Amino acid sequence: MPTDARPTTDARPTTDSPPTTGTGPTTGTPPTTDAPGLPAARGPLSAAVLASLRHPAPTHLAPMLAEVPADPWGEDVQLTLYVCYELHYRGFAGVDPAWEWSPPLLALRGRLERAFLDALRREVSEPPPLAEVLAGLLVEPPDGDGPSHHLLTAGTRQQAREYLAHRSLYHLKEADPQMWAVPRLPNPAKAALVAVQYDEYGAGRPERAHAELFAAMMADFGLDPAYGAYLDAVPAPALAVVNTMSLFGLHRALRAALVGQFAAVEITSPPGAARLAEAFERLGATPRGTLFYREHVLADAVHEQLVRHTVIDPLLTLPDCPGPEIAFGALAYLRAEDRFADHLMAAWRPGHDHDSEDHDHDHGSESGFGFGFGSLRAPLPEFDPGPAATGSPVPEGADR
Repeated sequence: MPTDARPTTDARPTTDSPPTTGTGPTTGTPPTTDAPGLPAARGPLSAAVLASLRHPAPTHLAPMLAEVPADPWGEDVQLTLYVCYELHYRGFAGVDPAWEWSPPLLALRGRLERAFLDALRREVSEPPPLAEVLAGLLVEPPDGDGPSHHLLTAGTRQQAREYLAHRSLYHLKEADPQMWAVPRLPNPAKAALVAVQYDEYGAGRPERAHAELFAAMMADFGLDPAYGAYLDAVPAPALAVVNTMSLFGLHRALRAALVGQFAAVEITSPPGAARLAEAFERLGATPRGTLFYREHVLADAVHEQLVRHTVIDPLLTLPDCPGPEIAFGALAYLRAEDRFADHLMAAWRPGHDHDSEDHDHDHGSESGFGFGFGSLRAPLPEFDPGPAATGSPVPEGADR
C-alpha cells in the first residue's frame, strides 16, 4: 500500500487556475445549462489539462507531463481522470464538446488509466473465487465502524452534509456508468441489467429517478443539488470511487469488472442505507431528506437477487468465463470505498487535528487533511433551494 506524504500546496485549489463557469470558447453546439464549470487545478497535470480545455479542440493542447505523477491515488491524478471522464457524461460549461474524442487527450487519459488500474490490481492481486466473494458480500461484519455507523450513533448535521457532498459526484449521475455495460453483454444478462436500471432511473417516472431523490435530499440538508456543484470541495478518495466506475464502464475489456462493481453496490447497500436513513432522521431530515436511502433499502434488496442470478449467472456460462474479473471488479471497488471511508473516519475522529503531522498515512498522499474543512477541501455554506424544492411533496409511491 502506498506510503502517503503530508498534503502539499499542489493538493489545494490554486489561485492561478480558478474554476470557470462557462466563459471558455466553443466550436460546436453550445453547452447545456446543466453542465458544471471547470474545477480548479490540483497540480501541474490537472493544470495543463484544464488550460487546454479552455481552448477549442483540437487546435490547442497545453504541454503535458512526460511522466505520470507517482501517486495514482493522489489529488492531481484523480482530478485529471475525473475531468477526462466527465467529458463522456455531461461535459463542462464553456468546453468544446469535441474534446471528448481528442486523440492527444485520450492518449494522456490512457496513461493515467493504466497507472490507476495497476494500482487497483495491486490492491486485489489474487481475488478469491467469485462464489466466495459474493457470499462474503452478503455478510455484514459484526464490528462495523464505518461512516454509516458513525453518522447513526454520533454524527453531526455538518458531517452528514459533508457525506452528501462527497457522494453527490456519483449519485447525481447514479447508474450512468453501468449503462456502458449494456451493449457489451450477452442478451440474457443485458435484459436483466436493463430491468435493474429501469428502477434506478425511476421506472418511467422522472421524479422517482434515484438521482432526483438524491438531489432532493441534498436540498433538504441545505446543499446545492446542481450537478457537479461540489467538485472543487471533494478530495481524491471520493473521486477515486467514481473514477473506478468510469474506468470499468468506458472499457469493453473491463465489462466483467463493471458487473462486479455493480454487484458489490447492490448486494452491500441495503444495511448501510437503512442506517443512513435512520441517521438523517435523527439529524432532523424531513421525509424528503431520507427517501433516497429508504428507497434503496427495499430496491437494492430486490436488485441484489437480480444481479446475482440473472446478470452474473449467464456470464458464467460463457466459454471465457469472466468469474475472476467479476470478483476483481467487486473487490477493487470495495478497496476504493474502504479508502474513502478511512478518509472520512480519520477526519471525523473525535479530537483529530487536521493540521497535525502524525495523521494516518494509509490512503492517498493528498487525502484532504490540513484543508480546515472537515473531510472536504472547501466549506459548505448553507444553500437555499427555494420553495419549489422544499415545498414539493414526496413522490407518490416512491417509498416502495
